[in-house]
Amino acid sequence: MPVSESHFLWSTLSVGAVLEAAAMLLAFVGVLFLGSKFLPGHRVAGPEIEGRSRTYKLNGLALFLITVIGGCLAQVSGLFSLSVLHTHFAALFVAANAFAFAFSAWLYFRRARIQHTSPGNWRSFLMGSEFNPTYLGVDLKLFSYRPSLIGLALFNASFAVVQYETYGTLTLAMVLYQLFTFSYVLNYFHFEDGMIYTWDMVSERFGWTLVWGDYVLAPFFYCLPGWWLVHASAPLPPPAAVAIVLLFAFGFWLFRGANQQKHRFKRDPGVTIWGKPARTLDGRLLISGFWGIGRHLNYTGEICIYLAFALTTGFASWLPYLLPLWLAGLLWHRSRRDDRRCRAKYGELWKQYTQRVRYSMLPFVY
Repeated sequence: MPVSESHFLWSTLSVGAVLEAAAMLLAFVGVLFLGSKFLPGHRVAGPEIEGRSRTYKLNGLALFLITVIGGCLAQVSGLFSLSVLHTHFAALFVAANAFAFAFSAWLYFRRARIQHTSPGNWRSFLMGSEFNPTYLGVDLKLFSYRPSLIGLALFNASFAVVQYETYGTLTLAMVLYQLFTFSYVLNYFHFEDGMIYTWDMVSERFGWTLVWGDYVLAPFFYCLPGWWLVHASAPLPPPAAVAIVLLFAFGFWLFRGANQQKHRFKRDPGVTIWGKPARTLDGRLLISGFWGIGRHLNYTGEICIYLAFALTTGFASWLPYLLPLWLAGLLWHRSRRDDRRCRAKYGELWKQYTQRVRYSMLPFVY
């Protein structure tokens, strides 16, 4: 980000600002937690974990829309300006880190207290000791994606507010960025039921790694292109805008399409994919649609989405591109872990699958 922006970011940091940010963060997480518990929602049974299946209440979409409507009304009425999230960004970052460590410590000692055992070693703190801890009937792992992504959406909206309040208009790049990021978060909550079958929910224990990722990494790092766009001066040429829109649309189609095909197959093995009955290996591994082309094309689609976010900033700086580069590395590493886990789970069948579907994330390349 520009030197002046970097100076502004840290010049707003003070003890008073951190205390205000902590109060804002706790109120935000607390309201979303109460909403998760008391708002009605569709209930679905999740996959079997540690020998039992859990029922999840899915009301994230309602929470997201209520937050969006409330934020818009507050902004228009003058009751509250989302620009406060921009001015308190550094303080909120400090508060979120403190919250993540405190929450992780509570999770670390919680199971030991319940089971009357020792807490475990440092790895138990980092990686977690429980798959799906609950509090007052709320699944904490699924819940944590709500403040994470809703917080990300609010940060992104605050950047547009600051740009408008400063310059009296929104640039084309900012408009595209807002449309992209809002669509991405809205889509997540619209298909929240698919989240309960993802790697994080099924295979990862809930400890500091996931907690910090939810409350710090996603909301504060994933909005990096939006922060850069606030004071970006170079206009986005219309041909470049069209190309970026096409890249986002392609990535979104690939990401959502692949995830939806897998989710529909898990719920109904007789599902139709691309107009034909789903083809499988032994009724267990899907080889239709995207899953007959590549083993992790959903990851490829997500990388394209985040590359489109970064491209809205142009090429004045390499900093916004840290996001798609980091995500590419993360998802590449995750694809390798997925393959190892599936090889252990399916044995010879997975070998047959990899012979049938040779490529992982880039057809004919990797």
